[in-house]
Amino acid sequence: MTIQIRAAEAADVPGIFRVRTSVNENVLSVGQLADMGITVEAITAMIASGPCAWVAVDDGEVIGFAMIDAAEGSLFAAFVLPSHEGRGIGRQLVEIAERHLLDRHAVCWLETGATTRAAGFYRRLGWTNEQDVGGGDIRLEKRRS
Repeated sequence: MTIQIRAAEAADVPGIFRVRTSVNENVLSVGQLADMGITVEAITAMIASGPCAWVAVDDGEVIGFAMIDAAEGSLFAAFVLPSHEGRGIGRQLVEIAERHLLDRHAVCWLETGATTRAAGFYRRLGWTNEQDVGGGDIRLEKRRS
């Protein structure tokens, strides 16, 4: 298994959606994502507009991805197929996203469920300054060193 991490391309969008809808935590269907404005067209347009998404690919298959909102300074999403968790793929994707965000912003942020595995993952990667944003969610920040 040789995993490649690279900038996302429009052709990766179906794989990104497959990963996003395959997770065990923060589960959302394609319909629920569409209700939030997260559609194939929207993600394809984001990818076309500049470096905002990275994928982990194994034998041509997207197995993980991270996306940022560079203007807002936020880590928008980071997901790995459950079958590939625990191999450092998520960490590598988040670190790439962080570098791009911190090149433009002194502080970047993300929101996640307070009691999720994801929250623990981000804390281990040095995301701090936890703030309750309601509904069981928290905001975490990472500062440029």
